[in-house]
Amino acid sequence: MGTQSETVAADAAVMGKREVVVKARHGLSISDMLLIGVLLAAGAVLKFFVGSVINFGMKPNFIIAMYCLALLLIRPRLHEALIIGLLAGAVCQFFPGQPYINFASEAVGAVAMVLLLKIPMRVGKVSAAPVVCTFLSTLCSGFTFVGVMYLMYFSGADIKPTPLAAFLAIIWGTALINAIIVQMLYVPMKLALKGRQGA
Repeated sequence: MGTQSETVAADAAVMGKREVVVKARHGLSISDMLLIGVLLAAGAVLKFFVGSVINFGMKPNFIIAMYCLALLLIRPRLHEALIIGLLAGAVCQFFPGQPYINFASEAVGAVAMVLLLKIPMRVGKVSAAPVVCTFLSTLCSGFTFVGVMYLMYFSGADIKPTPLAAFLAIIWGTALINAIIVQMLYVPMKLALKGRQGA
């Protein structure tokens, strides 16, 4: 009788834990949204200052690095990542360039990041996800931007695209720099957030 009661109590505890986990992952928390906002603002500052030095018709987009870092830290669901990508695209509208294309490119980049994070990328005890996923997501965003822009150009839109070679150099260079930035920031930020949650 006692054993049966203990089993029922254990099952109830497990069910309770499962319910808590489900409730915890129901949407983004306020702290998640604040983190996203701060990181996107940091990416905008980087884009402004570094872009004023490096500009070959298309500025390096460090906003991508910041939303990739946010996605790594909070691990949102697919539709939440899409919204974060659209928010990043909205931030990009404050900078000179082809209007509205960033909505498509950053949405693709954010969705690509979340999908890539589902692939195991551990080398021993070290995760290669920050550098690999950020690099590939930046490429996805960059090539989407170029593809949409040239599609608009050949469709008769009133835009003047930069030569493709310049775009490719910026895209690959930005992907490399973004991957390094995210790899350097991921571990300390993860530890800092874990410390705040435990406080």
